[in-house]
Amino acid sequence: LLSEESFRKFYFSPQVCIHRVRSCSSIRFIKSKYVCVFDKSALKFSHQQRLFRTSAVSCGQIVQFKLSDIGEGITEVTVKEWYVKEGDSVSQFDSICEVQSDKASVTITSRYDGIIRKLHYSIDDIAFVGKPLVDIEIDASKGVASEEDVVETPPMSHEEHTHQEIKGHKTLATPAVRRLAMENNIKLSEIVGTGKDNRILKEDILNYLAKQTGAILPPSPKAEIVPPLRKTEAVPAAPKDKAHKIPVPVSRPIAFSGKDRTEPVTGFQKAMVKTMSAALKIPHFGYSDEVDLTQLVQLREELKPLAEMRGVKLSFMPFFIKAASLGLLQYPILNASLDENCQNVTYKASHNIGVAMDTEQGLIVPNVKNVQVCSVFDIAVELNRLQSLGSAGQLGTSDLTGGTFTLSNIGTIGGTYAKPVILPPEVAIGALGKIQVLPRFNGKGEVFKAQIMNVSWSADHRIIDGATMARFSNLWKSYLESPASMLLDLK
Repeated sequence: LLSEESFRKFYFSPQVCIHRVRSCSSIRFIKSKYVCVFDKSALKFSHQQRLFRTSAVSCGQIVQFKLSDIGEGITEVTVKEWYVKEGDSVSQFDSICEVQSDKASVTITSRYDGIIRKLHYSIDDIAFVGKPLVDIEIDASKGVASEEDVVETPPMSHEEHTHQEIKGHKTLATPAVRRLAMENNIKLSEIVGTGKDNRILKEDILNYLAKQTGAILPPSPKAEIVPPLRKTEAVPAAPKDKAHKIPVPVSRPIAFSGKDRTEPVTGFQKAMVKTMSAALKIPHFGYSDEVDLTQLVQLREELKPLAEMRGVKLSFMPFFIKAASLGLLQYPILNASLDENCQNVTYKASHNIGVAMDTEQGLIVPNVKNVQVCSVFDIAVELNRLQSLGSAGQLGTSDLTGGTFTLSNIGTIGGTYAKPVILPPEVAIGALGKIQVLPRFNGKGEVFKAQIMNVSWSADHRIIDGATMARFSNLWKSYLESPASMLLDLK
């Protein structure tokens, strides 16, 4: 028989843990090694070998964190990277892992404050929508949502337009910015974003910290409009490499296993299988031509230093894209889509022009949104962003969907002509060859060096005839051969 004081000392001893029970007048514990009976006034027990068995028992509640619907009809994803491991503590909006669907890479964030107890998948495993992703131990005293609500917040993309819901309003921030805020225990809802659409930038976090600590930070670099230099001032010439570039084979260790290897089709390759299978239903019409880019090459050389002063790399693609948009204004049928039953044609208001990119993950086609209202410089800025994210495998779903017209610059790798395949539901695509210095005749019959690029178009012959494709190509060609003519139609 133990007194109440002795029971308290024994019950709350750090070396002994007894499961919590609801308060009542009498409670019985029956185990194979002991029998305990106690009421409000006393505790009586008898045993065979030991009174209690010491063990570490968690008082938290385990919640299965499920992979919610990402959208776009996606039912499975590949786990590319874990940002946590078993035993790590996480807070709300912390990054849990990065997954890749057949359309984009997205970052899954936590809904709860707690401790990671189990990872249900390893790297490169296939995770299914609606199935547990991780187990999180949360404080049971704080309660938990119903079974149906135990899912994560909408997945966040590695993109500039990353969204998260905080205190009822939408906050725009990249994963890197969220991580910086988390490391400094800053709530994003307390910061006013200075970026586009009130997006929170890294500088906003640093300035917030400076106000808290009294530190003085250098001003963040901003793209300033630099007036063109006078004719008397020398423009720094970009280095020119006239030597012919010889392809260098990629050195890889040769390993002969003697066995065939079978791998599942996943990620972007799986998306390509689906898209190209659908493209087989489209009767393709091909049209090719050559474009004299001599004047455009000179114009780009003049504008490159100005763009570099603004921190932007200026390639030929922004000019190609803008010229295509100006052409689509005159021939909107090329910026349309045909329904599956071939009964209705939808003319797209926005010119979301896709750019095919070759990445380590495979072929991807992000698109520049609303080109019809963008300047050449705006397009260059967006292309720089898409290329950076594409190289890092961090393009979001919004970057890879919604395209209405596509250009593929295969010439950066090599080749002159190609036969591009239309990306459904689009109805036209262009492939651009490499720029070559070739002899051509001018209006006086004189031979001169011309910068020649070949272009190959493919169009859906169900709704686009050859004459329409040829007229569009001629208009696009005229803008590029005489870049100054674009000024007449720029908005």
